[in-house]
Amino acid sequence: MKRSILPFSVLILCFLSCSPDTKENGNINVSEITPIQATMSTETKSDKKAIYPELAHYIQSLVPAMEEIPENRKELLQEVALFVREKKQSNEPANLTFICTHNSRRSHLSQIWAATAAAYYGLNDGIHTYSGGTETTAFNPRAVAAIERAGFRVNHTKGDNPHYEVRFADEGQVIECFSKKYDDPFNASENFAAIMTCSDADKNCPFIPGASLRLPIPYVDPKEADGTTEEAAVYDERTRQIATEMFYLMSQVKS
Repeated sequence: MKRSILPFSVLILCFLSCSPDTKENGNINVSEITPIQATMSTETKSDKKAIYPELAHYIQSLVPAMEEIPENRKELLQEVALFVREKKQSNEPANLTFICTHNSRRSHLSQIWAATAAAYYGLNDGIHTYSGGTETTAFNPRAVAAIERAGFRVNHTKGDNPHYEVRFADEGQVIECFSKKYDDPFNASENFAAIMTCSDADKNCPFIPGASLRLPIPYVDPKEADGTTEEAAVYDERTRQIATEMFYLMSQVKS
């Protein structure tokens, strides 16, 4: 299996549990450190930024679930982690581009959670996350609603292909999301890891120009539940699966 390097642009801050001592703006006070947060670096613990409380609670529930990831998927995630680690050790940017067909659901969820997980583990410098598709559509509102339910805060423009600003903290980095092809100028053009998040994109794009690593880590499309009574539950399930695996990935970079 190939290995690679990938850059994601990520943000920095800490994820802490709720306590009576919270800030007036609704963010968790960074003075409280839980056992789960003990894996964070000293630099991250001392940072003054704090994520939104609901999102912090959501993240705490992901850490134990990492043990349930199938071994074959862990191996793929470890390949990505190795290349990120090697890039960081070489003081080179690590760029990750998540690719699906329409850049509307799974690739955006992967981009957002990978960036958030990198920040959680104090890997704030040199990691950059991107997403793209084999064609352009729009970041699907159902997927946007799912990340909002997880605790992110989202602003967006109007139009056929809105630009979304996704935040995990008031003072944290803004994750800009909009549908685009994987080779859009907004994304990394060379020396990146191409992570294929859907089987169709993996099949139809056997070669990604500029990628130094290409790995298939596909997810079942939550689109299958659109318009049904199970719609929200399916989107939440896929969001949680992707979040758990991106946190496992970054935990392997940290270890």
